[in-house]
Amino acid sequence: MSDAKGRKSIFITGAASGMGRETAKLFAEGGWFIGAYDVNEEGLASLQKELGSANCLTRKLDVTDKADFDAALAEFGKATGGTLDLMFNNAGIGRGGLFDQMSYEDIMAVVNVNFIGVLNGIHGALPLLKATPNSLCFTTSSSSATYGMPGIAVYSATKHAVKGLTEALSIELRLYGVRAADTLPGLIDTPILPEGTAAAAPKEGMFRAIPPIEVAKAVWASYHDEPERLHWFVPKEIGDLDKASALDPEGTRDELAKTGPIAALLKQI
Repeated sequence: MSDAKGRKSIFITGAASGMGRETAKLFAEGGWFIGAYDVNEEGLASLQKELGSANCLTRKLDVTDKADFDAALAEFGKATGGTLDLMFNNAGIGRGGLFDQMSYEDIMAVVNVNFIGVLNGIHGALPLLKATPNSLCFTTSSSSATYGMPGIAVYSATKHAVKGLTEALSIELRLYGVRAADTLPGLIDTPILPEGTAAAAPKEGMFRAIPPIEVAKAVWASYHDEPERLHWFVPKEIGDLDKASALDPEGTRDELAKTGPIAALLKQI
C-alpha cells in the first residue's frame, strides 16, 4: 500500500472525474498525498496512472455504504500514520424533474448519495481530523443551496442540508481545532450535467459554465489562504444570489417562477 511519508493528506470522494479529479491533481502538484475514491473504477485507474502510485491511494467506494466508508478511511489512516489534513466530501449525483414525476427510487438515490454519503464521510473521518492540527472538513454544496430550485427540488434540498450541516459544524468542531467549510458551485462543466448543458449555458453571468479546476482552486485556498471563510461561491456572483434570497425570499420565488426551468409550464395554467 502507498505511504504518505509525512506529506499532508487529502481524502476525496467523487475523485474519478470533474471537480474531485481536478482537486486530486492540484493537491498532488502541491506535494500532498491523495486518497481518491469513487464508484468509477476506470476513472480511478487513469487518475492513479496520472498521479503515480506512490502519490495516491485509490479505491472503489460507494459513499452510501457506511461500513465500507469506515474501512476506506481506516486504510487511508494506516497510510498516513493516523492523520488527515483535509476531508473533501465531494461525491454527488444529479437527477432532476418535477417532484411529482420523479420516482421514489430516484428521490432516495439523490438523498442517499448527496446527504447521507456526506454524513457517512464526516462521521467516519472525524477521528483522523481530530488527530491532525489545522485539519479541514470541506464539502461540496451547490448554488441550488441558495434557494430551493424548481426542477431539481430534491437535489436542491440535499445541498441546503449540506450547507446547514457545514455551518453548524464550523462552530462545533472548533472544540477540536477542526475547521469546516463548503463550496457552492454554479454551473460547473462536469459529467453530472446533462449532455449539451454547458454548451447551451450563457457566456456571462453567474450561471456561465465554469471549468472544474476553479472549484479545486477554492478547496486549495480554503486550506491555505483564507482559513476563516465559510462558504466558497464559484463563481463569486453566486454569493449575490445567496444574499438576495435571504433578504427577499418571496421576490426570489417570483423571479424564479418567471425565468426558471418551469416558467413555460406555469404560463399554461
